[in-house]
Amino acid sequence: MPDTPKSSPILRLDPTLSKKELAKIRDNFSAVVLHDSHLWLGGDEGTSIDRMTRDADGNFGSHTRLDLAPLLKLPGGGEEIDIEGLDVDGGYLWLIGSHSLKRKKAEADKTVAENIKRLANVSADGNRFTLARVPLDSSGKPVEKQGDLTVARLQGDARGNLLTEALKKDNHIGPFVPRVLPDGTIEGIPSKDNGLDVEGLAVSGNRVFLGLRGPVLRGWTVVIELQVTDGSSGVFMLDVLGSSGLNFRRHFLQLEGLGVRDLVVHGQDLFVLAGPTMDLDGPVFIYRWSNALEQRADSLTFLKDLNRVVSVPFGIGKDHAEGLTLVPGDALAGMVCYDSPNKARIAGTNEDGVRADVFSLNAE
Repeated sequence: MPDTPKSSPILRLDPTLSKKELAKIRDNFSAVVLHDSHLWLGGDEGTSIDRMTRDADGNFGSHTRLDLAPLLKLPGGGEEIDIEGLDVDGGYLWLIGSHSLKRKKAEADKTVAENIKRLANVSADGNRFTLARVPLDSSGKPVEKQGDLTVARLQGDARGNLLTEALKKDNHIGPFVPRVLPDGTIEGIPSKDNGLDVEGLAVSGNRVFLGLRGPVLRGWTVVIELQVTDGSSGVFMLDVLGSSGLNFRRHFLQLEGLGVRDLVVHGQDLFVLAGPTMDLDGPVFIYRWSNALEQRADSLTFLKDLNRVVSVPFGIGKDHAEGLTLVPGDALAGMVCYDSPNKARIAGTNEDGVRADVFSLNAE
């Protein structure tokens, strides 16, 4: 049975937006991080990010949308970033795109022939290959420069970046990585087909942890660890990790076929929001991976060594848990936000609010 949340705060969007725009934002939250009084939310459409401010009742309002494209100088023009992970560390707001290919959906109003053709249509949006950090000023606004902090993204272009180039050579993940050839030919496996799909981000200093929704390898999911270093203006690079000669580490987690939906650092531990890798409903759990940050080499952790702390509710075609962030207070708690929220979650006479869930993370 799913666990009962401690509370379900309302995230209140700008009520002056049209109903269509409200629904587009409200129904597509895919990443979340709470830092000080500001709640940052990313979605899987466009190049903007949403910020709300916590009020005295524990709800969130004062919603504003901020377009990151001018700051990041994205290679794919106005294409979506498909933001799937957020974190705040060292004065930076960090974000990551899915790094995935996408396959067109079949639609009810299309003919059989049209839908079969659509299902063969695989595309790559260049902005999805984004791992970036943006300084926050004293008011919590993303800026190009704040003191010694400057905006930067992982070196790359519309066909990939240093991460995808490194992973292509890996014997576990390599076959699933998108390849966009100079002539426009696309190779690799789309995200909803168990292809590469980055959906979790946690940052601690220069260490960056990426949770993969896919691929899942015989029931084992993968967390990729990177170490970043400054490059030329507006760019950062990947360091070699230890004596491996590689600039990434692989941490395999036995999550019984589930993939990572989000990651959160807590001390030396990582909380892992885990859910289906394919286009399926539930189950969804939060695990505590103890001493994750003490790993200094490739690792493999069996299910018995992961502490399941929350069973998250899910719906049929609705309430897909996508984001997890810690909530400050006397007891350890985490807030989950949902993609495609159930009607019962939607609040306000003009449907400008949506409820998230806060769960205790203290289970042993």
